[in-house]
Amino acid sequence: MNLKFGLIGKKLSHSFSQRYFTEKFKQLNLNHYSYELWELEDIKNIRSFIDQQGNVRGFNVTIPYKKEIISHLDSITDEVKQIGACNCVLIENNQWIGYNTDWWGFYEMIKDELEPHHTSAMILGTGGAANAVAYAFQQFKMPYVFVSRNKFHSQCITYDDLNKMHFEKYPIIVNTTPLGMYPDIASMPAIPIHYLSNKNFVIDLIYNPEKTLLLQESEKQKAKILNGLKMLYLQAEKSWYIWQKI
Repeated sequence: MNLKFGLIGKKLSHSFSQRYFTEKFKQLNLNHYSYELWELEDIKNIRSFIDQQGNVRGFNVTIPYKKEIISHLDSITDEVKQIGACNCVLIENNQWIGYNTDWWGFYEMIKDELEPHHTSAMILGTGGAANAVAYAFQQFKMPYVFVSRNKFHSQCITYDDLNKMHFEKYPIIVNTTPLGMYPDIASMPAIPIHYLSNKNFVIDLIYNPEKTLLLQESEKQKAKILNGLKMLYLQAEKSWYIWQKI
């Protein structure tokens, strides 16, 4: 029996996931497994759409459906509840179970990169990826603050609020926004970059380009830098681990 996996989202032409899993299935001699791309304008009828594909055992979820998919699931993990976003679904006995592997990918990516003075973080953005990053910092028992254009809640400050003190108090800076992603490589989050120093650790979840304008400018200020490529591999591996429950 051919077993299918896939990715749902709106624009998937540059998908990492299909290449990654196709290669993995080849290496593991799983010739009856395939990984497909499902570009959807909406997911109102996602259950019937997946049923029509036949023998789907799991799928990943990307922008803009990580929150919306939750209402279509039969059950979700505690991580999904707390993060409010799901990027991995396991289909078992016709039950759809939602997981979040983004937080785990981020956690595993940075755990060996942290230095003793990296004790708190600023998270740029307030979307699903920002919540996954925040959940990872909670596992480190590390304080954090969100940075956005508008003040959404008490744990959020605005870009206009940022001053030197914030970069000293929160030495880790994580960009979870799409600013600087290909093809818009000339943009970056509006942070006062001149306050960065060699005490800061700047992480950009974007991996295309490999070194965003934010990372280039941070490097000039002697900050430690890291892009999100390893996180991408790690969250994909975690998805595979979950799907092997079948």
